[in-house]
Order: sequence, then C-alpha cells, then structure tokens
Amino acid sequence: MLFIVLSLYFEWTGPSFTFLIAVSVLAVFGILTPKEIMSGFANEQLAVILLLLLIGDVIRQSSTIERFFDWFFRSSKTYHSFVFRMTLVVSVMSAFFNNTPLVAIMMPYVDSWSRRNRISPSKLLIPLSYAAILGGCATLIGTSTNLIVNGLLSEQDILPGLAPLEMFDFSIVGIPMILIGILYLVFFSDKLLPDKKDAMGDFQKSNRDYLLQAVVDEGSPLVGKRMNDDKLKNLRGLYMVEIVRGEKHISAISPETQVLTGDILTFAGDTSTVADLITQSNSGLRFPGAEGLVSRKVTQVVEIVISHNSTLIGKTVLEANFRVKYDAAVIAVHRNGERISGQITYEKLKAGDALLLYGGQNFIRLSKNSQDFFLITSVLENRKVAPYKSALVIIGLIASILLSVFRIVPLFTSLLFLLVFMNVLGICSPKDIYKSLDLNLAMIIALALALGVAMTKTGVAKIIAQSIITMFMPMGVLGLLVGIYLVTSLMANLITNKAAVALVFPIVLTISRDLHIPPEPLVLLVAFASAANFMTPIGYQTNLMVYGPGGYSFKDYTKIGFPLTFLYLIVTVVVLYFVYF
Repeated sequence: MLFIVLSLYFEWTGPSFTFLIAVSVLAVFGILTPKEIMSGFANEQLAVILLLLLIGDVIRQSSTIERFFDWFFRSSKTYHSFVFRMTLVVSVMSAFFNNTPLVAIMMPYVDSWSRRNRISPSKLLIPLSYAAILGGCATLIGTSTNLIVNGLLSEQDILPGLAPLEMFDFSIVGIPMILIGILYLVFFSDKLLPDKKDAMGDFQKSNRDYLLQAVVDEGSPLVGKRMNDDKLKNLRGLYMVEIVRGEKHISAISPETQVLTGDILTFAGDTSTVADLITQSNSGLRFPGAEGLVSRKVTQVVEIVISHNSTLIGKTVLEANFRVKYDAAVIAVHRNGERISGQITYEKLKAGDALLLYGGQNFIRLSKNSQDFFLITSVLENRKVAPYKSALVIIGLIASILLSVFRIVPLFTSLLFLLVFMNVLGICSPKDIYKSLDLNLAMIIALALALGVAMTKTGVAKIIAQSIITMFMPMGVLGLLVGIYLVTSLMANLITNKAAVALVFPIVLTISRDLHIPPEPLVLLVAFASAANFMTPIGYQTNLMVYGPGGYSFKDYTKIGFPLTFLYLIVTVVVLYFVYF
C-alpha cells in the first residue's frame, strides 16, 4: 500500500502500471488469486462506466449535446462564470441522476469550451467531477454509494428493526455542501488547479496558428455585426487577421468594423479552434473548396505536412486538386515565419507547409499510400446524425438512468440495449465502439478493485479502521464522529468507496449498540465520508474519468481536494451532531 501511494503521488510510474506491479507482487505471494485479479474486469460498475463513455463519445460526435450546451452556457464569457454555471447545473442534476453519465456527457463539451476560450481543460475537469460528487451526496439515489449503505442497513442484524433511510435524509448535509462546494470551486479552483496543455485529445496535437478563410453567406447571423458584438466575440480563440471586400483588403480592423454579405474573413487560430469553427452548422460561413463535403454524413478534420519530395510543391491549393484525389479540401494553412496574404486557394505550396484538411470518409483510404504529405494527426471527427436520431439517443440515455434509479432495469442492461439500438439506427458502428474504448481506464479500475480485495483478505483495512476509531473514542461524541469520518474517508480515497462502506459499516453499528447512541448519524457519516472523495483520483469513478483527459497528477487532487474534504468533514460532523445529539 505504501508503494502505491508513493508511486502515484510522486509519479514514479503511470497509475495503471503502478497497480499492475502491486497486484503482481500480491499474486506472487499468494495473497491474490488469478480469479480475484481478473474478477475486477467483470465488475458491472466498470462495464457501466465504459458503456457510458462510449455513448457519450457518440453523442459528442453528433454535435447535438454541444448545441444544447451552447444555448445553455451562451452568456458564460469568463472562467468563473462558466465554472459557476457548470457546477450548479451538474450538482443539481447529480442529486437525481447517476453522476457518472453526466460527467461522461459533459467532458467533451467542457473540453471544447475550454479550447474555444483558450483555457486549459485541467482548470475545469476536476471541478466538473467534484460538482457531480457534491450533488450525488445530497439524496438517496444521487450515488450508488448511498444506495449501498441503505441496502446494508436493510440487511443488517446488529440492530434489528432499524428503518432504512429516506430519499432526503442526506439533504441536511448534502444541500449546504453543494452551496459551499460551488463557492469554493468558483473562487479557488483557478488558483489551485494546474494550467496544463489539452490532454483530452491526441497528445501530438500542435498549437500551430493556421490561417483560415471563410465567406459570409447571405442570411448569416454575422451580417451587420461589428467586431465588438457578442456574435463575433463568441468566436473566441480565433483572431480576425483581414477582411477581403471585393478588391479591398482591410487589415486594420477596428471594433466598429461591420461584417457584410460576401466578405471573405481571414482568421488565425490553432488546430482545435479552427476545427470547431468549421463544424459549427449555425455560423453562416462558407469555406471555399469544402462545399458539398459539409453535408456528408461522416467528415473529419486532419492535419498534414507537405513532404520535401512532394509533387505538390509549387502548385497552388487549387491546382493540387485535393478534392478529386483525396476526398478533402484545404481549409487552413500554416507556414512558419511567413505571413500568407490573399486567398488561400491561390497560395503556392511549399515543403514543410502544414495544412488542415476537411475530409470525407474516403480520405484515409485514398491518402494511405501518398508520398506527397505526412498525416500528423486527426484533429476532429464529426458525424452528422439526423435530429430525431440524436433525440432518441438522449431520450434513451435518460430512460436508462430512470429505469436504474427506480430499480426496474439494471443500468448495465439498459445501456447495453441502447448501444445496440444506436448501431441498428446507424448512429455508430462496431468500429466506432472499438476506437472509443478507454482500455487504460478499464485497467486502473479493475486493478484498484483487486487491491481492495487484498486489503480485506489480509485484514489490513480492518486493523487500520479499528485503530483510528479506538484512538478517537476517548474524545467524546464529536471526536468519535471525526474519527469515523477520517477512517472512512481514508479507506475510500485509498481503495474504493464501496470497499470502505463494507469495512466501516458493521463497525459503526457495533459502536452505536455498545455506546447506546443513535445509529442514523453514524450511518450517514459513513455514507458522506465514503462518497465525498476529493483527494485522490482512485477514490471515485468520476475522478478517474477526468484523470487522464485533464493531464492531472496524483498530487493535483490532493492540493484542491484536501481543503474541500476538510470543509465537508466540518459541515457533516457539526450538522449531524446538532440534529441527532
């Protein structure tokens, strides 16, 4: 256990390899059997998380959810404004819906918003996870941990006749902590979280600034707008370099400059922001050369570099004829140290030029053996889905969650059916499912479960729990409450919340019986301490989900999570003490 904590904290090896080393050592000494190690991969919660991520990725590619969030977060122009709205909405929804799918759906949008506004996703993804945890703790159905505690309460025989918990028994602590947690994240997350590069996509993506030209069509929402108008301010992450109006080139663009129909706008931006603009269906902009491709069912934005022996060198973009040869159109050009003026279509290509291509589904096949350029990375894939199909997927996801909440159909079963349904509708294919699988995340969760089994088998977890509780008992009821919270939180952050509940639950009921104190506050204390996991990425599944995409280290969670955990401890102990004692 000491090796795991030190390795994760000091980043000696990656989390999955750290767990693999620990589990291998335990297997060599006979503490874990092969069956126990592999059982984690058959865990239903692991399968549910992977299914939710797959469905979330398909929804992301359809752009449906982004259009909804664009509308909802339209007036969020600053970091603090967006964090406030995001944490408020996610925490409230998490109180009544499973928080894992909410995070899975929100992650791509948060990443997209952060890139458009030139804010690192690492500043937003932990607040997203924490908001889901805060909301989930507020009701009985908000998190599976609360449901497990209630299930144990119904089946226990230490205190016969003990009534199960009600829906809003958790709200006396959960609601105040939602408010406190939101304020904490709004005012302190920017200071405590690292500013890391975008790790959500391919780590090979560059920050090259591209020049992109777009024609303002008649009826575009940008027509008549000035540079300081909100419509143009929403194109954050892009810089207006020049406006070509007939024979006139306007490079000194003032805030009062108006956009007119037929203007050719030249933007500068990095790969991600340019790709986002191209795929916006409501911009009213037309990209020369890409006509016809935009309406394709499956499109992608890819980044290439012209090779030194390319036959394209000296040819204009128009003469290169990417459309016929490769089912793609050149939409943006980057050339180190040299400003490109005029229309990109008539720009002569040079060795080393980086190009952004808007390609159809045949691009990869047609360009596979080309010696004219090298494919650097796929920046963005966009899958056009009929609105009614997107609506069916979202309705199906909500229905799956509700069926699970009311215990009609297990979440795994309903999600599996939804995934099959999406394949039947043609929204995704088996190939898409394979590409979207996060095998690294699956290994981390499965091996973490195996480590929890090892701690239970060896008795280490129980010894630690009993020792800490015994140490705090002489300090009275308040000290006992603090001790129970600390031991449960420690176990939950180091192993899993479910394992922590299973270990501590019988102990607190025994303490209640022996000391003749109400069992309800002790049971609620265990639920809050095990579910409110903020200090490690392995303590709760939503923390794990944002771990890799945010590019976080183990210590990032400790830095921002410790103060929030301390606040949660104080509020929980004080509220439960005054309500029940």
